[in-house]
Amino acid sequence: MTDKKYESLKIENIVASGVIAESIDLVVLSEKIENCELNKKRFPGAVYRIQDPKIAALIFSSGKVVLTGIRNDKALADGLAIIIKSLIQAGIKPLKEPKIAVTNMVCSYNLGTHINLNKIVVTLNVENIEYEPEQFPGLVYRIKDPKIVVLIFSSGKIILTGGKNLDDVKRGLAVLEQKLETIM
Repeated sequence: MTDKKYESLKIENIVASGVIAESIDLVVLSEKIENCELNKKRFPGAVYRIQDPKIAALIFSSGKVVLTGIRNDKALADGLAIIIKSLIQAGIKPLKEPKIAVTNMVCSYNLGTHINLNKIVVTLNVENIEYEPEQFPGLVYRIKDPKIVVLIFSSGKIILTGGKNLDDVKRGLAVLEQKLETIM
């Protein structure tokens, strides 16, 4: 797989989660950190919006965190560094080595050709495909290995989600293209 082949593959969002502290006083955090909101009636965690890189962090009193809006590894590292620095500034002791891992990647890709979704459903006739055009204009294809969910649209545009890294996404794309070659 050459990178040239997948040049239209674009990371839209990365979600990462893990533990950054043994416990966090969310009231203290939200009072001392700018752009950090706490509304326990609506959500059990604090929402910390970072401007650069543009990331939203959901921070919980257990010390767990979920980061979303990430576009690449550098943004993840930079965003995490900002969060850790903010914890320290608020008087909250972070873990020496926060344990954060990517839990989901959402990527877009353009196959560059119009696709007959009805033909895919009829030809493949597999249980891991859902297509109800009255409900949703895309076909949902669940790949088992790697565990990737692909949304295929008749325009040739696709969304891939569920990968933990870009290699998973590219392997899922290869599986999809191999299946489509038997039809088109």
